[in-house]
Amino acid sequence: MTRRASAALVTVTMLGWATCAAAQPAVDELRIIAPAAPGGGWDQTARVMQQALQRAGLVRIAPVENVPGAAGTIGLARFIGAEAGRRDVVMVSGLIMLGGIVTHHSPVTLHDVTPLARLTGEYEVIAVPAASPFRSLRDLLDAFTARPESISWGGGSAGGSDQILAGLVADAVRVSPSRVNYIAFSGGGESLSAILGGQVSVGINGLAEFASQIEAGTLRALAISSAARLPGVEVPTLREQGLAIDFENWRSLVAPPGLAAADRARLGSLVKAMVASAPWREALGRYRWLDRYLAGDEFSRFAAAEETRVRDVLRKFAAGEDSSGRAPEPYPWLVIAGLLITGALLAPQLFRSMRGHTADRSRRAPVLLLAAAGVLHLLLLERAGFVLAAAVLFWLTARAFDPLHPLRDGLFAIGMSASAYVLFAHVLHLSLPAGLLAGWL
Repeated sequence: MTRRASAALVTVTMLGWATCAAAQPAVDELRIIAPAAPGGGWDQTARVMQQALQRAGLVRIAPVENVPGAAGTIGLARFIGAEAGRRDVVMVSGLIMLGGIVTHHSPVTLHDVTPLARLTGEYEVIAVPAASPFRSLRDLLDAFTARPESISWGGGSAGGSDQILAGLVADAVRVSPSRVNYIAFSGGGESLSAILGGQVSVGINGLAEFASQIEAGTLRALAISSAARLPGVEVPTLREQGLAIDFENWRSLVAPPGLAAADRARLGSLVKAMVASAPWREALGRYRWLDRYLAGDEFSRFAAAEETRVRDVLRKFAAGEDSSGRAPEPYPWLVIAGLLITGALLAPQLFRSMRGHTADRSRRAPVLLLAAAGVLHLLLLERAGFVLAAAVLFWLTARAFDPLHPLRDGLFAIGMSASAYVLFAHVLHLSLPAGLLAGWL
């Protein structure tokens, strides 16, 4: 073998070694935690990451693990407790988890993990089954404003982006967000099944989760939360339909607590390489996700600002809610208490009359009118609304004590009930049903 041939052989061998070395993935294994059931946005994100990392040659294997429950806070707690200090695992997170932390009063927060990067953004869609009587957003909102609790909204975990959007819609049509009858599901698959099955009146979810069903015609999209219509998506925006709402869900990636600076930098570089890879870029277009990559201190500052915003929003929306997520109805109990007190004050007089065999219709009439006033008020409260129900209560109460001026008492009752509604609903921001007068109040 000549010297030139030997040199060529050595060169080819070295190039072969270099090629093999370059083809080796940067990481042997990276586990990806999706803190939700299969089928939702977090699960989709984790599985797209899995494919992108492996196809781009960045990771040899990237198994996905689902840990559902409580808007991701169960997965978050396990991630912090079981994975601390490990450099071979990451977890999908985002806006929904911030809401879950606030809603469930989680003892662990995103301050307890290592932030890596914001990845994507996604607009939300409001949709109904194809057989729904609601043909448009206006149909839905008319029914909702008339009887808020009669409309059930299905979506992801309590406190998440789906519930936040439902509350924003309620606020925009002057219905207290605490009156939204929101049904939370642990995953996108469960939520979609309930919506398609008619178990809820209307559903909210990300565009990617609804896209195939909308294209197939099994779901009717009523609105999307983008500022303007998206190319290729024939769904009107909320703004087009009179609601000044722009809303975007975002998803991110975090690492366990206790990482060394070198390990954090290594994971950050891996994520940066992934979002620049062709498989990831292709997935963004396929799922219509928005590229919202943000890393380092900028992402940390963004997450802190979002936490403040979510706390403020959910504090307003949760006003008056009980532990089940449904707004309690204290007003009927106040009416009942008032009737019991009034009855207790009038009872001695009635009993004295009955013992003396002097009870007649004129003595029993005030008690019967007061009882009728209370019963009618409770029956009419949701159907007719506070103003009309309270007017009946005030008028019959006045009649019980002074039966001689029905017209005067009626005008007084209407004035008092309307004034009370303005004070309670618009000054004190208490939740009161508008009923038949929803379009005027």
